[in-house]
This record gives sequence, structure tokens and C-alpha cells, in this order.
Amino acid sequence: MDAAEVQHDGSSPSKKVKSNPNALNSLRDHTVVVADTGKINDIQKFQPQDATTNPSLILEAAKLPEYQALIDDAIQKGIKAYQVSKQPVQKQPKRTNSRKKKDEPENNEIVEPELPQFNFNTLNPEEQKIVIGLVTDQLSVNFGLEILKLVPGYVSTEVDARLSYDKQATIDKAKRIIALYEQAGITKERILIKIASTWEGIQAAKALKKEGISCNMTLIFNYYQALACAQAGVRLISPFVGRILDWFTKNKTGEDYSRQNHPGVKLVTSIWNSFKKFKYDTIVMAASLRLVDEAAELCGCDRMTIPIKLLNDLQGLEGTVLEPKLKVENLDKLNIEKVIVDEKTYRWEMNQDAMGTDKLNEGIRKFAQDLEALENVIKQKLTQNNQ
Repeated sequence: MDAAEVQHDGSSPSKKVKSNPNALNSLRDHTVVVADTGKINDIQKFQPQDATTNPSLILEAAKLPEYQALIDDAIQKGIKAYQVSKQPVQKQPKRTNSRKKKDEPENNEIVEPELPQFNFNTLNPEEQKIVIGLVTDQLSVNFGLEILKLVPGYVSTEVDARLSYDKQATIDKAKRIIALYEQAGITKERILIKIASTWEGIQAAKALKKEGISCNMTLIFNYYQALACAQAGVRLISPFVGRILDWFTKNKTGEDYSRQNHPGVKLVTSIWNSFKKFKYDTIVMAASLRLVDEAAELCGCDRMTIPIKLLNDLQGLEGTVLEPKLKVENLDKLNIEKVIVDEKTYRWEMNQDAMGTDKLNEGIRKFAQDLEALENVIKQKLTQNNQ
């Protein structure tokens, strides 16, 4: 299946349930399954269509010995990128004599200078920060490159969460990530740039789309937030089912949040219904799933990004056949008002939604904290390399 292929009614291309069905195989017959992991072995086991990563997943994987080669490679390439950025581009002067000596470069041929020896510990704090950033970007891409060897569709690579309120910086970082993939021979059609769904992030994604760069808008907790993404023409959104339930169970106790009453399930269902009714092309990918019931109630959603524990749980339900709950034939019965979401509407509706505001900000903080922890791992390695 082509990475961009998804039927407009939200169903996935047909995948027949095996003769000995389980819940995971059954789910795949109606929904594209995406692995929510940075661990290569897990992707090999479950063979998902796509995979998503984030700083938290990469931090977890980076602590394991089997991924140290990816870190070492990222350090080498990040250092080289820093050194090259500090060197002036040299051009050979024009020769007055038209005859060229053997092995002499052509006139005006760009020559890569010999790079000096690198010592991280001699750099000032600002220079060290630049190097660490280059290495971190390369490490995210290195994990993505390994994943792309195993999945036929997209891999999502996340922009620095600390840029979530800076449109231009988000655009610049996205372009750098795409450039690193292209240097490795991967076209931008295989990559989703993962951006937090602030207003600034949504506008960055809208601008990136014009340059042919597709985005996965993450940390969706609000209906109007999702509509703003769709109306910006983004490729995919990720509403966070489990984290929504976390907020309600903590802040509104004593309610029944099982199955159809699950607030995360209800939000994704309303988003999916609206997108299909008004024919928005944006893919709805349910995220932050933890429970079998969540997957069952959202069967038929365009995509689900599922953590390894839940993939194992679903695979272990032998003989279970899931039926789609999200169906286009139900849309005619629904009275859904079309709303255009501009900046004022977005900000007001987010302000009115305590859960949406809390979880968006919390998610950005958590991704930023894990990125900083990953940067500390890289800094420690760079420091040790020069001792």
C-alpha cells in the first residue's frame, strides 16, 4: 500500500482476517495499524503499516545497548555538520593556462576543506548546544531510517517541542529533518513531521504543506483544535485517547467512563464523523491507546498508533473478531454543524476546555523534558569522547 493511501470512508485497504483470527488481525481489516515505538525489534514482530516516534520513545530506546551504534553514528555526523558549518567554502581560482594538471580539480569546483580535530570540551556553552542539537536531529532521523527498512508507509519524526509556539522555528526544524532524510536517500513522501497542535504549530504545518512536506499534528485534545488542523489541510492528526481519560478520572471522579462513555473515544468519534461528513482529507489516527475496549470502540478509525503492550493484548485475544464502530453509513443520521475555526475561535475554544488546555501544555512539557534528558545523554557521550 502506498504510504499516502487511505480510503475516504476511513477504512483501510483490505487485509483479510486469518483463519485463526485474533483481535489484532480483525482490527487490521478495518483500521491501519501503526506501531507506537522506537524499538526496532517490536516493529519486526508486528509488521505495522507505519510507525511513530517521539523524544520519550527514543530516550527509552537510546538506553539499550543494541542502539548504541545509532547514537555513535549520529554523534559523528552531527560533529561533521558542525565543523562544516564553521568552514568557509573554498573555490579554486581560475587558471590562466587552459591546460589542467593531472588530478587537479576543475575551475571553480567546490572543495571540501580538511576538517580540524574536534574537541567538544573546548567549545563554549552556546557552541556545545548547537552540536548537541545537530546530533539529536540526526539521532531522530537514524531511528526513522531503521524503521523505514521495516514499514511500507510513513514514519513520524517529531520537531523539538520547545518550538511549539514558534511558527518559523518549527518550519526551519522540519526542513532540516527532511534534508537529513533526503541525504540518506529517503524522499519526503515517506516522512510525517510531528508537530504539537498549538495555533502556531498548525500554521507551520499549513506552510510546510505548500512545500510538499506532510505533518502529523500531535497532542490533539479538543474538537476545534482538530477542525483547525483539517481546515489547514494537514495530512494527519493524533487525538490522544488515553490521556483524555486520565484527566477525567483525576478531575471528575465517580462517573462511568467505560466503552461508549469514554471521553477519549467520544472525542475521536466526533472528530472522525465530522471529517467524513464534510469530506476533509485529513487522516484521523487515534493515539495514546491503552485498553482493548478503546481499540474496539474505535474500530474503523482511519489509523491507530498502538503501543507494544496493547498490540500484544490484542494479538492474544484468539478467536475475537472486532466489528467497525465508526461507519460512513451512520453519517446521514447525524446533525453536525460545520464550523470554520480561525485563530480567535481556536484560542477561545481551547480556553474554555480545561482538559484540552491542561493536556496540551502538559504534553509539550513532557516531550520537552524527555528531549532535554536525551540531550544530556548525548552531552555525556560527547564529553567522554574527548577525555
